[in-house]
Amino acid sequence: MSNSVAVRPAPSAVLEVLHPITWFPPMWAFGCGVVSSGVPISSRWVEVIAGIVLCGPLLVATSQVVNDWFDRDVDAINEPNRPIPSGRIPGRWGLYLSFLWTAASLLVASQLGAWVFGAAVLGLVLAWMYSMPPFRLKQNGWLGNGACAITYEGFAWFTGAAVMLGGLPPWWIVTLALLYSAGAHGIMTLNDFKSIEGDIKTGVGSLPVKLGVDNAARVLCAVMAIPQVIVVALLLSWDRPIQAGIVGFVLAVQLALMVRFLRSPVERATWFSGLGVALYVSGMMASAVAVSSFGAA
Repeated sequence: MSNSVAVRPAPSAVLEVLHPITWFPPMWAFGCGVVSSGVPISSRWVEVIAGIVLCGPLLVATSQVVNDWFDRDVDAINEPNRPIPSGRIPGRWGLYLSFLWTAASLLVASQLGAWVFGAAVLGLVLAWMYSMPPFRLKQNGWLGNGACAITYEGFAWFTGAAVMLGGLPPWWIVTLALLYSAGAHGIMTLNDFKSIEGDIKTGVGSLPVKLGVDNAARVLCAVMAIPQVIVVALLLSWDRPIQAGIVGFVLAVQLALMVRFLRSPVERATWFSGLGVALYVSGMMASAVAVSSFGAA
């Protein structure tokens, strides 16, 4: 029986390194952008499908394989069963896949208009800077989580609206996308509570490491809540009381969850992420619906 090492990765290993579970948030944000545009999906369904593929299986997948490639040495110690350190993705195939998915992302984005292409380019630059030396934005909790938040939420929302409108979305759509991106910074910080010990050992300056567990928890709660308060105020000023009430309600529930989370942040980070994030993204869609009729105004 041959003991030769694999020359090419198996499709299952490639899929694993692309981390499909991470594709949902930007695809949801893209959907919010589509809805907020007010343009019927039936009129541009081909572009909608292409945009969904771009935001999830291409752009986010690119960021995942790039991250796994540049983290391969650390993963060899902490998570040796991952596709790259385990050898299931052999040699330099992790890097080749990073280049391939980057190129595919740019190709698809180039077919969806100049604004979509520009957002994709900026998103890819941040994806590479997040993981690649000497930038390694992930080493800084403020910068790394900010890069993830703006790409996963803001750029994806912007892309959805730009695809439907065929150009630059209006200011109210961009404003909502930026506000929910700001709030998503807190969501990204939630993920850091499960890796505090490893971050300390490897020199990663996550917010729980930089600020301490309790202070980081308070900061992330404020960062999540304040943009939603502003969204409620904007929706009321735009004469959208129903959607303002929905966003206000989901925020109120989040605040109640935050009180419990703050009592034991490390133990309850995953619990709060599961419940709080679902409420947060529900508010995103309610806000998108609120402005969907603005285009006709």
